[in-house]
Amino acid sequence: MGVEGRAAWSAAMRPMRARPRVAAIAAAVIVAAALVAPARESEAALPAVVDGQPMPTLAPMIERATPAVVNIATEGHVQMRLNPLFNDPFFRRFFNIPDQLPERKTQALGSGVIIDSSRGLVVTNNHVIANADQIRVKLRDGRVLEAELVGSDPDTDVAVIRIPPKDLTALPLADSDALRVGDFVVAIGNPFGLGQTVTSGIVSALARSGLGIGEYEDYIQTDASINPGNSGGALVNLRGELIGINTAIFSQSGGNIGIGFAIPVNNVRQVVDQLVKYGQVKRGYLGVELQDLDPELAQAFDITQTEGAVIVSVAQGSPAEKSGLRQGDVVVAVNGRAVRSAFDVRNQIGLTRAGDNLEMEIVRDGGRRRINSEVSERESEQAATGAATGVRNPALSGATFSDIPDGIPEYQGESGVFVADVERGSRAWRSGLRPGDLITSVQRQRVGNLDQFLELVQGEGDQLLVGVRRGNGAAFMVLK
Repeated sequence: MGVEGRAAWSAAMRPMRARPRVAAIAAAVIVAAALVAPARESEAALPAVVDGQPMPTLAPMIERATPAVVNIATEGHVQMRLNPLFNDPFFRRFFNIPDQLPERKTQALGSGVIIDSSRGLVVTNNHVIANADQIRVKLRDGRVLEAELVGSDPDTDVAVIRIPPKDLTALPLADSDALRVGDFVVAIGNPFGLGQTVTSGIVSALARSGLGIGEYEDYIQTDASINPGNSGGALVNLRGELIGINTAIFSQSGGNIGIGFAIPVNNVRQVVDQLVKYGQVKRGYLGVELQDLDPELAQAFDITQTEGAVIVSVAQGSPAEKSGLRQGDVVVAVNGRAVRSAFDVRNQIGLTRAGDNLEMEIVRDGGRRRINSEVSERESEQAATGAATGVRNPALSGATFSDIPDGIPEYQGESGVFVADVERGSRAWRSGLRPGDLITSVQRQRVGNLDQFLELVQGEGDQLLVGVRRGNGAAFMVLK
């Protein structure tokens, strides 16, 4: 997808939070009701039996599933967005502007799903509880409970909260890998803050990615009506088993047009296990750079495969190198799932827990082979590649750095330090640093390599003036 195309997708993706439209909706409902003549009781009742057969209904399944779906309301504070000049401490000092930027109060409505009644665990979307100082959960029976945050993962948009484990109902988890396009599904949530609502549809597509919604994308697409406020709600099959967590819609108006997306429950399960155990996700690392396989590359490699990911480079000492992966290998499947692009491989690596194995099917020299790799933690990644994590400067918190890797043409021949990764929401991220940036100077001193960079930042305070190259552009940035 091109830059303009991805921008259009990102602009069209609407967070599914309620907006203050309840009064307007209620008025519309009242007007609509006034236009319809009331039906007589005999006309309104449907027969319980037709031709000796009971009328089909989802009511029994809905009655079992809805107690496990909750409404979530949050309150919090965020810093107000001001002119970028306010980030400059010299500008603030000159105009006597306080260091503490003004904040505004935030409120959000969403949904959640009880997945463990004995421990009171509720799964929802990260964007539902982000920046929340207070989280309230309303159960189907009317109880309102205070919740605590167990952990959240912005990259997958999954969060876990905990409520008192008393008289709770949990949804059983299905196997989302068994889903097929055309399977019937039901969405349960809290659209527009109206209260618990149930809609139905089918699975429209599977393994949707490259949408610009999150860092790791592998979505179920459905035409079951999903609207703002459904975020974090349940997508269930006709047995009342959880198959996905509703997270986003594609819409130009903010309302449902039949294109909704849910995180598959198998992916949710992997993230939740780590959030409950560690409070965060310890992402796996393999140590490869990849690019999409296209017809031109396929011809150059003399292979008939048309979809896959080409390994551009393998980091020295990395799990990939230890397992025997090589530059030029074409990855066509990971853990039995077909690979269409480099994005698919990155997704699988990122969703794999450190210490687990990845089985990769590759094409090399015209033949196919399987290679097992044990992914490592991020810390192991940096030791293997000569990158630095946990740099002792608060302004760089959340960022990982390395010498300039091979396979990035625009930076070849340059001097500086490559930004390998930046955790979303971290201090470095909030200052504007992004993966792929090249830091060329620190405090106006030229940076030649990683070792020099570490020396420059270790002795400085918690605010850094850095020169940054991003693609073909360059700018100074204040990290604090």
